[in-house]
Amino acid sequence: MTARYVLTGEGFYFVGRFLSVGGVHHGGSVSVRAFILVSATSVSVLFIMAAGSVFRAGLFNHRVAIVTGGATGIGKAITAELLQLGCHVVIASRKSERLEAAADELSQLISSSSSASITALRCNIRQEDEVRNLVASTLRLHGRIDYLVNNGGGQFSSPAANMSVKGWNAVIDTNLTGTFLCCREVYSAWMKDHGGAIVNIIADMWRGFPGMAHTGAARAAVENLTKSLAIEWASSGVRINSVAPGTIFSKTAMENYKELGPVIFQMAVPCIPAKRLGFPEEISPAVCFLLSPAASFISGATLKVDAGQSLYDSVWDIPDHTAWPEPPEGENVGALRDMVKKLKPKL
Repeated sequence: MTARYVLTGEGFYFVGRFLSVGGVHHGGSVSVRAFILVSATSVSVLFIMAAGSVFRAGLFNHRVAIVTGGATGIGKAITAELLQLGCHVVIASRKSERLEAAADELSQLISSSSSASITALRCNIRQEDEVRNLVASTLRLHGRIDYLVNNGGGQFSSPAANMSVKGWNAVIDTNLTGTFLCCREVYSAWMKDHGGAIVNIIADMWRGFPGMAHTGAARAAVENLTKSLAIEWASSGVRINSVAPGTIFSKTAMENYKELGPVIFQMAVPCIPAKRLGFPEEISPAVCFLLSPAASFISGATLKVDAGQSLYDSVWDIPDHTAWPEPPEGENVGALRDMVKKLKPKL
């Protein structure tokens, strides 16, 4: 370790290289600058600043992540990026064939010098026993779980009035209850005693989700769950955040929405400030950031990755109608009628 000390009026700066900071090994030495306050009775480290970037090759070497829904779409992109950063990734989904195909494909991305690996484990996140088995199997295989990405979910397009209770429950059980089960099991089995980071994938549901009210309700609940767990589990060193994608195009999404797919995506474009759709590879960096040491002081937050779509417009069209009751009569209603009369000749 090399070091130098810079004296000030109240203490001194230490500048050097450590193999670990705060007792946590980061896979290599890291440059730090610390201000140390010296008094008659104690020496206190007031702050430590990293001189080098956390964004480096092998950022997630020897780390272990579970990614639900990791075989397709956004989950597949997240898995691919974690693998490129050296992570051991366990992908989980209900469909074994898709899982195995994705694992075979993504394993080709791993260089011979990388410590990364990918394992496919079938899991229906609605089922408590299957979630428990997923976590137990990951611990048997790797001996640790550093990260959990709750990406698994699903929904279908339908007006709320046409939804059956069965259809409603299927979406709530997957998107909300499944997320809760994965969080709780990973926390109880590992993160309670060892810390970790969790990212929940939600949606652009800030102004409601007409046409998919079931997933809007579920994703909003997950956002609130994220905030609750960020506080409850803070003392265990667990950080938990959400990522809210905008309208993201993927082959899987097109297939899932069947004949409605092209219509849904085409209608969305004018409502996006970027005037284009997003892609899974634009979500995965945000997830990796929140898992990484770069986000070490972020918890209970939601990162919107939507090109500003949540601030802009809605794809749900409300036709002109007179179905609402008339406003109460008064001077303001009269003034509005007069204004409209004056404007009509100009329109």
